[in-house]
Amino acid sequence: MPNLAQADELPRTGQPEKLAVVSARPVADSDAWFADAIARHSDDPDFVTALARGLAVLLTLSDKKRRMSIAQVSHRTGIPRAAARRSLHTLSKLGFVTADDTRRFYLRPRVLSFGHGYLSASPLAILAQPILDRLGESLREACSLATLDGDEIVYLARSASSRVMSPAMNAGRRLPAYCTSIGHAILAHLPPDELNEYLARVQFHPFTAYTPSSTEGLRALLTAVHESGFAFASQMMEPRLCTLAVPIRDVGGNYVAGINVILQGRLVTRSETAERFYHPLQQAAMELGSLLLP
Repeated sequence: MPNLAQADELPRTGQPEKLAVVSARPVADSDAWFADAIARHSDDPDFVTALARGLAVLLTLSDKKRRMSIAQVSHRTGIPRAAARRSLHTLSKLGFVTADDTRRFYLRPRVLSFGHGYLSASPLAILAQPILDRLGESLREACSLATLDGDEIVYLARSASSRVMSPAMNAGRRLPAYCTSIGHAILAHLPPDELNEYLARVQFHPFTAYTPSSTEGLRALLTAVHESGFAFASQMMEPRLCTLAVPIRDVGGNYVAGINVILQGRLVTRSETAERFYHPLQQAAMELGSLLLP
């Protein structure tokens, strides 16, 4: 097992450490998942392929900051171009997407009804908000709540006092679990068979030079997280972005989510971050967990 306390220490040179960004274009994990799922269920007579394709189109449009052509949507999702065109046409008629003068498609506000419906009905998000707000106010830092969904984490809430920060942390945003502190905090407490299944299928993408890149390395990180009770991620997703997270257990002892503090635009060490933030985060996690029924 690597010495994480030493590995996360930063050089005290007076200058910030320069980060080598390996790739600026992350793998479209959700797109790949949908393409695999559609292919996997192609023989299921009750599986509605057209519906699955429409959902895949919505997700790929939500994952891009720019408008996309039919050809780009087809390439991203793996859906044949004719089927992608029909999906976009249907979604346009229903008011979920629209196109500009160059026939590039983008989402319309109607899609917010999906996320709003879930967040407004989710006890986890509702109960967490006031706790997150108090935590963020006391720490004077941005704090977020996320849960594990498949092989990704989904952000459900963030503290109202959060300063402007990466849009990757906004509610509803999905990120790979293997390179986020909340992902590590939850993965580290999965039952052994579930963790082994996850490690057998996870596909790594080097967002930065510090992103976990192997099953063995990730397993070692998760073992250390399980032992310490918290997860620290330094520049695994973005340069100069550090987060520390703890898991949340409901009253039945199930690990259902994670809560973190987000430090953007600065580099801090694992030990410094844990010394300042671990106990407030743990207290907030325990308070929220005591309100969650199994």
